[in-house]
Amino acid sequence: MSTLTLVGTRMAEPGQEFVYRGEASGCEGCPYRDQCLTLTEGRRYRVTSVRENAGTLECAVHADGVTAVEVEPAGFRANVASASAFAGSKARLEGPCPHTGCPSHEFCEPLGGEFDEEYQIAEVVGDPPHDYCMLDRELTLVEFEAHDE
Repeated sequence: MSTLTLVGTRMAEPGQEFVYRGEASGCEGCPYRDQCLTLTEGRRYRVTSVRENAGTLECAVHADGVTAVEVEPAGFRANVASASAFAGSKARLEGPCPHTGCPSHEFCEPLGGEFDEEYQIAEVVGDPPHDYCMLDRELTLVEFEAHDE
């Protein structure tokens, strides 16, 4: 189900994904806050369409202003324990990883994913991008389903 919201004009492209971070200090007193602060903090979203004839509104947070778009919750890819990597099952992220240079780091600590939540696996993608896990974890790359709003 899509939701109408305002996003920075640079992100106002169908297919663009972002993680909603919630209210910023510049939002205080903004006349558009009721249209802008409509999403769930920490969740990943995908722009599905830009509203026709939507103008650009001034914004204290986005230098180029904001515009009206339709968004929907988006799934994300992540590494999970291989033992729990089955399409249709639920899994949790394995936990933080200090090895930021690892090619799998973005999948071990994915944007829009929380370590204390369970997610439904939509698809098993396969082997993660790394050759060896520095934390000695047996991992599989999966696609999690989007959260229901």
